[in-house]
Amino acid sequence: MDGHREESDAVEMSRLDGILAWEEEIVPSSGFLAAVMEQVEEEARMPAPIPFPWKRAIPGMVLVAVVFGGSLVELVRVGIPLLKEQPLPAVHLSMAAGQQVGAAGWVAVALGVSLASWLLARLLAGRTGLL
Repeated sequence: MDGHREESDAVEMSRLDGILAWEEEIVPSSGFLAAVMEQVEEEARMPAPIPFPWKRAIPGMVLVAVVFGGSLVELVRVGIPLLKEQPLPAVHLSMAAGQQVGAAGWVAVALGVSLASWLLARLLAGRTGLL
């Protein structure tokens, strides 16, 4: 049985070698080279894209990081002693009320995600008038 399988594999390999050995010259259609060269020349004529102004953006990013970091430090500094003095009151809801609050939370999350994706789409579309 193994001899037959090896013979079959050898026949398949010889057929594959024959297919791969057959070469046909590939010739582009007329006008293809001219169209490609026209596109390359047009691309070369276009001005370079405007670089992102990192020198102006980095101070703003640093300022935002400092403000958020300072706010977090202040929140922890003031909040932990307050929690030690007055622990948060326990909230007791009935089972039905808890389920309604949970469902309302998921609806609010879904609405927020929908709004955020719509605003992102408007931002990306810009002034094209698509949205």
